[in-house]
Amino acid sequence: MAPVLLALEKDPSITPIHVATGQHREMLDQVLDLFKITPHVDLKIMQANQTLYGITQLALQGLEKVIDEHKPDLILVQGDTTTAFVAGLAGFYAKVPVGHVEAGLRTHNVYDPFPEEMNRRLLSQLTDLHFAPTDSSLENLLKEGFPRDKILVTGNTVTDALLGIAAGLPEGLPADLPQIAQDKRMILVETHRRENLGTPMQEICTSLRTIVNDFTNCEIIFSVHKNPKVREVVFPALQGVERVHLIEPVDYPTLIRLMRASTLILTDSGGIQEEAPSLGKPVLVLRKTTERPEGVHAGVARLVGTDQSVIVSEASRLLSDSQAYKAMSQVASPYGDGRAAERILAAIRHRFGIDANRPRDFSPRLVIQQ
Repeated sequence: MAPVLLALEKDPSITPIHVATGQHREMLDQVLDLFKITPHVDLKIMQANQTLYGITQLALQGLEKVIDEHKPDLILVQGDTTTAFVAGLAGFYAKVPVGHVEAGLRTHNVYDPFPEEMNRRLLSQLTDLHFAPTDSSLENLLKEGFPRDKILVTGNTVTDALLGIAAGLPEGLPADLPQIAQDKRMILVETHRRENLGTPMQEICTSLRTIVNDFTNCEIIFSVHKNPKVREVVFPALQGVERVHLIEPVDYPTLIRLMRASTLILTDSGGIQEEAPSLGKPVLVLRKTTERPEGVHAGVARLVGTDQSVIVSEASRLLSDSQAYKAMSQVASPYGDGRAAERILAAIRHRFGIDANRPRDFSPRLVIQQ
């Protein structure tokens, strides 16, 4: 969302009011600091051991007051978090139009991922302007009956952020991270989805032990999510294992440097699925389904789920078969060209009659190759 916020701030015809609920507090603060964005309103809703009920209730009550005070002409939300859904619901209650950045992603399984799949489905029903990142997302929305003139294919804003930041970063890893020898290959791991907690997380950890044992020229850097349910599995299973490095979550520039330095990425993160192809890094997706099928269709990502035998088999294939690896490491992204925020701003200006012409849809043919 940061590229969109920055684009809105530069437009003299628009007065943006940045509202943060405080969901995912630590990750949020890192990104706000990185892009030098200060929310005008911070609801600070997060509490220890908070449930989805609590997040929904506090966010809705907080946003009611914000909307009543500022009386916006448009509420712009991004993604599929509970915050995004609740903001859309608050807009509906206040009869304020809603714009949804990253609209139309679907797995077609309401519990996978949970609660994100239902969040985005419900949010679509509340949305007036659908900013679909890709043609696949567009098709999902059209199949559900949303009018074409309310949908703009923008590319994904994460590509805007990635390309802008990566260009100014040094090569290699920061000094405070484990340093991987030049004759070693690095595997980056990040997993945190609710559906992967418990037994699936244990399967993933067992897979990593097998991989690092089979490939002695590989080291693993595992960015361990702050969720206690992730950590209570990962640390007992992998702490102290040779050539496995467990690190705390990193800021976004460091994550980019980790991805860029890696040979292979294993993740259930939606954002990393989109970012890695722009850096030419194959991704094994630790999920049964993905709402971002474009990478799978393009051959730069592969769904492997959390079954130990499948993860080990697919990782081993890429680590031992140079042709298979080359086929998945083509440096081209189906997700964006770095101009998504520009298109979203243009669509908002068109919606309110500032500009006469509707912006053109993003086409993968225009993708910037690194």
